Amino acid sequence: MPPSHARHLVAEVLDKQIVDAKKNKLGKVDGLVIVLREGRPPRVAYIECGAAVVARRLGRWCERLALALNRRFGVRDEPRYRIAWSKVTKIDINVEVDVDEHPLLAWEEWLREHIVERIPFSK
Repeated sequence: MPPSHARHLVAEVLDKQIVDAKKNKLGKVDGLVIVLREGRPPRVAYIECGAAVVARRLGRWCERLALALNRRFGVRDEPRYRIAWSKVTKIDINVEVDVDEHPLLAWEEWLREHIVERIPFSK
């Protein structure tokens, strides 16, 4: 993949809102997994989501912290969630994906249940 194509891919996909077929917001595209193949052009395999992926963009120590927090609180089984590129149905303002089951909002739900709902007058 020529460098100009990679820049376009990153600009078109990275940090965009992910929505499912029902238009539910699932979070943002935090990373891309590209498979290198010998003698063939690289291929986008997955989009990645999750705190560990965002943290990795800030530095390895941030990623380690996000992984430690995930282990400590056990909100999700896997701190990185991958959606196969083949499940991406449309890219415009949002990245639309065809998925049914996903744990992408687990942290938001945990924060709401354990923190926000305990704040006086938050209801």
